[in-house]
Amino acid sequence: MECGGNNSISGLASAKFVRNYKFRYVQLNNNLDIRYGLNAQEGFKLRKSDDALRFSSTFAFRRDTISNWYYSASAEFRTQFSNGYKYPDRDKPISRFMAPGYALLGAGTSYIPEGKKFNLRLAPLTFKSTFVLDQTLANNGAFGVQRALIDTDGNIIKEGENVYLEFGFLVSNTWETMVYENVKLNHRLQLYSDYVKNFGNIDIDWEVNVDLTVNKYVKASIGTHVLYDHDIIFDEVKAADGTITTPGKRKVQFKQLLGVGLTYDF
Repeated sequence: MECGGNNSISGLASAKFVRNYKFRYVQLNNNLDIRYGLNAQEGFKLRKSDDALRFSSTFAFRRDTISNWYYSASAEFRTQFSNGYKYPDRDKPISRFMAPGYALLGAGTSYIPEGKKFNLRLAPLTFKSTFVLDQTLANNGAFGVQRALIDTDGNIIKEGENVYLEFGFLVSNTWETMVYENVKLNHRLQLYSDYVKNFGNIDIDWEVNVDLTVNKYVKASIGTHVLYDHDIIFDEVKAADGTITTPGKRKVQFKQLLGVGLTYDF
């Protein structure tokens, strides 16, 4: 019997900035999340293992100091830093900075109980913009934008759209709690459905992370991240003139995380 394998090493850098303001009737919550990870494996070139930039801000107002229900308005922006590839192919990026980029503006109501790090937001008036600022990806109709119009000789008659707009219903929930001493659970869920084009088809963005604090500077993390976007189609094959020869499929993307690292809170 022979056993073998490839040596590998991974690194992940992450930062989270939170700035909250609260006074009687008003709350203002701001969050910035940054993550970037690389994986070096023997026999392969350096690969990206994580890449995220997310900023969100929510303004909430209530009519009295007794109710936990607020009128709220929110804004969110998210994208990535560097090119993404379908490995081992490193010649054609399948994603880039602002391809895609997402911006959401919504208004509705939030349930924020006192003394708990819990926020349930219902936003029936939410505009979602998907940006694909890389023209090659836009011409291919990536991430739901209108693809380029191509003639029978394969020439582009009209460039692909760079923005895809939706109007729909957003449900989001964040929750942070101490499960045990030195064990913290972070949960973030976002569900979105467009009223006009695909009502009933729900986009899902769900993260669950458990942080185990060893001491002031060392922390272990276990997490999962589930993504599903009805507008993103995988493995679609097209002919030279742009016609689709093999329809693609919609897929659920799933990521697991297990790591030990250094942390600094301030």
